[in-house]
Amino acid sequence: MLSVNLTSKKPAVCFVLVLKLQRIFTKMQNLRNILPIIYPNLRNIRQLSSFHAAPNPEHKDADTLPTGEPELDKLYSKLEIELRGVDPTVLKSYSWFATTAAQHMGIEVGECWALKKAHHDRMTLLRCVHIFKKHRVQYEMRTYFRYMNFHKLTGSTLDTFLEYIERNIPEGVALKATKTEVQPLPEHFTTPPTVKE
Repeated sequence: MLSVNLTSKKPAVCFVLVLKLQRIFTKMQNLRNILPIIYPNLRNIRQLSSFHAAPNPEHKDADTLPTGEPELDKLYSKLEIELRGVDPTVLKSYSWFATTAAQHMGIEVGECWALKKAHHDRMTLLRCVHIFKKHRVQYEMRTYFRYMNFHKLTGSTLDTFLEYIERNIPEGVALKATKTEVQPLPEHFTTPPTVKE
């Protein structure tokens, strides 16, 4: 047990010590039990993690429509992911990670391919800014691309999968996701036109 003497005549010094002790004991999750013993004048200290808000009776659930029916999940026929990076081995490893995660989640994995050549972006600059125009330096940036396709997803599965792979994306890799949603045909396409006589 830790014993600290807080019998100082300056209340500001005691308050600073109590704040320092509060930070230490918050990490240990024993703030509620230990602080009143050390400094008995402090009461009604709550842990922030034990705070729960009461449900609002006027709050309407976001998953229900105004008619009371539950909202249907969206369907997506295809998710195409484009990866860009400077290291092709990192892109290959990350695409293996994403396809393995999709297989564990029960998502149908489509084609995964990479372009044979990288996109080269060259810049030619003067070696010296002031003189020697014939002396130049050429810089080159190579960007590698990799594509992945996933088929037949629901909206909740797609959101969970995208969040998971975006949180685990390595440094120097850019991700672009394109979703193709399945929607019903409009009524003017499904019903034949009526002929008036």
